[in-house]
Amino acid sequence: MPELERLHAGHAQAVLAFELANRAYFAASVSDRGDAYFDQFTDRYDALLAEQEAGICAFYVLVGDDGSVLGRFNLYDIEDHTATLGYRVAQRASGRGVATATVRELCGLATAQHGLRTLRAAAAHRNPASQTVLTKAGFVPVGPAGPADLGGQPGTWYERDLML
Repeated sequence: MPELERLHAGHAQAVLAFELANRAYFAASVSDRGDAYFDQFTDRYDALLAEQEAGICAFYVLVGDDGSVLGRFNLYDIEDHTATLGYRVAQRASGRGVATATVRELCGLATAQHGLRTLRAAAAHRNPASQTVLTKAGFVPVGPAGPADLGGQPGTWYERDLML
């Protein structure tokens, strides 16, 4: 059974493998990270861990039984009991309810572990699967997301009140 784990240094190689294996799949619905992301992966990964340590972000990975990363689920810009949610799930795990179940689990952790009351997430119009995940996980549309919010893509902002 996959397990949601807080990101740590030991996940680095599995996260890189996940990103490389799914790069083309992700690029079909979200902006590609670009070659620089992979060329500077170690530095960027270390920066994520530092942000997490500082309490401005909380990063999680969904780890399969074989130790591989099946998804990344991030809470970032944590401030005033609010955070933005971002996530991506491996192609081999998509379409099985994995993202929805994990987003729901993360909503519980957001409250219990991070004291959050509200989560926001943006989904591109060209990514209906993400829109479905958010809706099934209790998020409601609250307004348009501009190109700056989604790497040049138009979309919608969603929000979930965690105190309900």
